[in-house]
Amino acid sequence: MKKVKIRDVMDSSGVTFGTSGARGLVSNMTDEVCAAYAAAFLSVVKRSFTVERVALGMDLRPSSPRIAAACATALHHAGILVEHCGALPTPALALYAQNEAIPAIMVTGSHIPFERNGIKFYRPDGEISKADEVAIADAIVQINSDSPQHALPAINPAALERYVQRYLDFFPSFRGLRLGVYEHSSVARDVIRSILEGLGAEVTSLGRTDAFVPIDTEAVAEVDIRRGREWAETHHFDAIISTDGDGDRPLISDETGSWLRGDIVGLICARYLGAKKVVVPVSCNTAIELCGAFETVVRTRIGSPYVIAGMEAISTPHHQDDIRFVPSSQPSPGGGRSEREKQTSMPAVVGFEANGGFLVGSRFTRDGKTLEPLPTRDAVLPALSVLAAAREINGRVSDLMKNLPARFTASDRLQDFPVESSRRLILELTNNPQSLQNYLAPIGAKLVDNNTTDGLRITFDNGEIVHLRPSGNAPELRCYCETASEVRAMQLVQTVLAKIRDEH
Repeated sequence: MKKVKIRDVMDSSGVTFGTSGARGLVSNMTDEVCAAYAAAFLSVVKRSFTVERVALGMDLRPSSPRIAAACATALHHAGILVEHCGALPTPALALYAQNEAIPAIMVTGSHIPFERNGIKFYRPDGEISKADEVAIADAIVQINSDSPQHALPAINPAALERYVQRYLDFFPSFRGLRLGVYEHSSVARDVIRSILEGLGAEVTSLGRTDAFVPIDTEAVAEVDIRRGREWAETHHFDAIISTDGDGDRPLISDETGSWLRGDIVGLICARYLGAKKVVVPVSCNTAIELCGAFETVVRTRIGSPYVIAGMEAISTPHHQDDIRFVPSSQPSPGGGRSEREKQTSMPAVVGFEANGGFLVGSRFTRDGKTLEPLPTRDAVLPALSVLAAAREINGRVSDLMKNLPARFTASDRLQDFPVESSRRLILELTNNPQSLQNYLAPIGAKLVDNNTTDGLRITFDNGEIVHLRPSGNAPELRCYCETASEVRAMQLVQTVLAKIRDEH
């Protein structure tokens, strides 16, 4: 046995917590590093819960089976039963763990390039918090670094089956819809097809590949923009659906093959469910407030842990205790009202991010059908909600945009841009308003608001918004721009990034 400090592991490997989970280069995610993280997570979750089994899942990256096996081996050495759920979407694993009231480990790098990967952790009551991340980083654990890896157990299909049934039970028939599924290397590709066909849609598979494709739903590649339009023209689809690598961020097009922005997809989904209170990161489109559909809109830092914390806060405005989303059949940690009792008085709360990942914080009932909470990013729910909302108005997906405020967001990124360089740039601009004005302001516009909730988000007097932020998952600088014109938003993003690229 070997004693390992997780802080030392972070320093030596570069595998650290980002926006969502621990991420790093595959070459640095050795079996020992992965085993140490799994052991540290287990030690932290055991402080609050009795743990006898852990659900384990993975995406389709080439490195994921090895990393999953390293985590499973660490759990085995700790005397924990591993429920191997196989390759499946992250929200499917999270749903299963929530219903079983057990922890879960998901091996996935989401949308980041294939030479990187990551590990996401779930407590029995949901995603780990930022406080849990700190506790894991501070942990000192014992690992058996000399023993060989144990083979992964046989796959338990229950997690996938429950996830598919969740949506077959809630949504109306899609009979008559012609849909394309851009499969690429998404672990959700077969699940999406099963759900859509189960709802009666005619489905055509597109772009399936065994080579990993890093689809970023916030910065769709030019090749995928062209593909969407070509597929729509060729096949006359009602919509095309896809996700990122692990199935927690949706990508959906209208009938012309034009991809919808993730925060607009989230807005449509929230309205379809009848949400009253919405929590979104600061980077999301201001149409969320301007549409007038929601009683409360709360903006947070970027990352699902912050959105979840915001959802919990507005779900129980008159209670100071830290409410976690636990399965309705389980007692709440520390006693008190059961989650089922709380749900009867909770407002209709959801959260979503600019990438489209949608989190359900309350129980929703629609047309006599019930959807239980799932407070982790999900791609399938918002995509299905867009289709259902369009059918409800007897229209096309593009018709859903017609009654929304004319606010358009575009985003892109500078890759291989060190995080420290991003932070220095943002600090320089924040501390020097004149430099910020000269550097980022559109021609003739003046700065009227400077928001540093997460990165630097600047609003100008002409209504245009520029938001710069280092990626939490990779060495990238992200830029989000919002304007009254889709073309103008895209132009502004490219202008800002070109200036940064030229001067750095």
